[in-house]
Order: sequence, then structure tokens, then C-alpha cells
Amino acid sequence: MFLDSYGRYVFFDGAMGTMLQKKGLKKGERPDGMNLTVPDDVEEIHRLYVEAGSDIICTNTFGANASALEGTGFSPEDIITAGVAIARRASSGAAKVALDMGPIGRLLEPVGELKYEKAYELFKEQAVIGEKAGADLVAIETMSDIVELKAAVLAVTENTSLPVFATMTFNKYGRTYMGYTPEDLAAAAQQLGVCATGLNCSLEPSEMFEAVEGIAEATSLPIIIKPNAGLPDSATGSYGVDPIEFALQMVHLVKTVEISARQAAQNPDSTRRIIIGGCCGTTPNHIIEMRKVFKI
Repeated sequence: MFLDSYGRYVFFDGAMGTMLQKKGLKKGERPDGMNLTVPDDVEEIHRLYVEAGSDIICTNTFGANASALEGTGFSPEDIITAGVAIARRASSGAAKVALDMGPIGRLLEPVGELKYEKAYELFKEQAVIGEKAGADLVAIETMSDIVELKAAVLAVTENTSLPVFATMTFNKYGRTYMGYTPEDLAAAAQQLGVCATGLNCSLEPSEMFEAVEGIAEATSLPIIIKPNAGLPDSATGSYGVDPIEFALQMVHLVKTVEISARQAAQNPDSTRRIIIGGCCGTTPNHIIEMRKVFKI
């Protein structure tokens, strides 16, 4: 299994988009376009995460599907090929490179007009390009719709040999934008055969307890936890949870999840790998502080 070579805790990286804003990304500009326009800036961010101790870094390709890129002058092949190459250079073999795939940006039928088959083909194109470029795995993130998640996972597993991580984003009431629950995600992830599942974005660690516990109790898969550093200040754009506070919140969250997982397994010695990192507003310093408190 992909995670067999890792210890109990595996470290993802943190945010890319908010880091790129510090590099000059302007409102309305495409973050993934910077793979082609300022690749050195993207590479520096990846390298900072590797130096901070990330075991896995995500390519700057979150929205790089043909539908979202239509009319931009960029293509999935150009952005993904460049994105994987940049991440691999920054990693220098010290971290695995995950092809980052987010939602297409259009709602699937019957809520929207996008057909399942079209969504599948869009994700397939990304995955095939990513594998060819040298990605080690695929991280499907920030999903709200189980149907779209299924299309993405199957597009990867049926057309590449890459392992898959899959996360959805939940509100503080434990629901996705489309109304799905943590238990819905756990059931789908187990059925689809992903390597790990969990949640990312939207909330800070202290607000994720209900959703993460629901996943941990409903599946034996490794759990992924990638919270935001709170929400941005409307005036300054800065995020409210600093690296030290973020790390302390993560310790409390992870320990609670571990207890829930052991209780669900009815085995006091039961452990599982937990993959931790950050989403919007987090930085390499957030990863550094987490590694300190998790004694790694």
C-alpha cells in the first residue's frame, strides 16, 4: 500500500493559493497559470514546504481541468505537466508529489447541467497527464458532491496506476454544500477503494471535531485532516489562527479522533495513520509547528 513506508503521522503541505497571493497573485488571476508565467515562485513555495517537513506536496493544479481553463489560453497539459515538474524539482526526492485535483466548477446533473460522463472525461484527462508527467499519487480535494467525487476517483483508478486520496469540505454542522455527511463520504471512500479519506478547507481545526469523528467512526481507512487557518479578515485578508495555535488545535483534534477510532474498532490498541496538513491561510510555519508538537 502507498502509505506502508510512513509512520503513524504523515505530513501534507499547506496552502498554495494564499502563498501565491504573497507572491503577487492578483484577484481574478489563475493561480495555476503561475506554473507557466512565474515557475520559480511556485517552486520556492513547494521547497519551503519540503524544508518544513512535508512528506507529500500538492501540485499547483487545483482547478486545471479543460472546462475551467476554456478561454484562458492555458491547457490542462501545459499547466499539469509544468506543475508536476516544478513540484518534483522542489522535492528533489524528499517528498512525494500529489497531483492536486479540485471540483470542475460546474454542478453535475440533476442539480446542474454537467453530465456525469463529461465530468469523468475531464478528470480522466487530468489524471492521465499527471501520471505521464511523473506524479506519485492524486489528491482529490474540496469536493461537495459525492457523485462528482465518484467521477474523479474512478477516472483516476480506471485510467492510471496512481494511488488516490479523497477529501470533501464540510461546514461546522457537518454537511457539505450539497448536503452530504461525513458518513456518506466514509461509505463512498470505502466502496471506491481510495487509500485515505477525510476533509479539507472551510474550517479551523477546533471546528472540525464532529465531521472528523464521523469519518473516523465510519471507516477504517487512514484519515486526512487539512483545516484552514481560520477565516480571512475582511479588511486585511490575514487568517486568524497562527502556526502555534493551529498546531495545538490539531493535537487536540487528532487525539480525539484517535480515541473515537479505537472505540469504533472496539480495540484499545487500534491505531491508524493520520495524514495532517493545512488548507487556506496555512504556511510552511504551520507545518513546522505541527511537526514539533507531534514529536516528529
